[in-house]
Amino acid sequence: MADWLLLMATGLLATIAVALWRIARGPERADRMMSAQLIGTGGIAIILLLAVAGEDWAMLDVAIVLALLAAVSIIAFAKSVRRVGTGDPEDDDHHD
Repeated sequence: MADWLLLMATGLLATIAVALWRIARGPERADRMMSAQLIGTGGIAIILLLAVAGEDWAMLDVAIVLALLAAVSIIAFAKSVRRVGTGDPEDDDHHD
């Protein structure tokens, strides 16, 4: 069972690597934010899988805290986009 969970955690690491590439490439702020959310979600899933595999139930608290931080970060991003614009630099330059 633990081997299967570790294999799934490795697959999630590959997903995080793709999200890191998307953060580097952009092109829009919204793309970068969604990639950051994917990294957060993948990290939380990895922590949960490792907690179950290692029977370390204190790691569940760490995952909950990270999930709360991820929710706060997306709220902050949404407020900044609403204040500034769409998150696309090309659209933000053209005000009607």
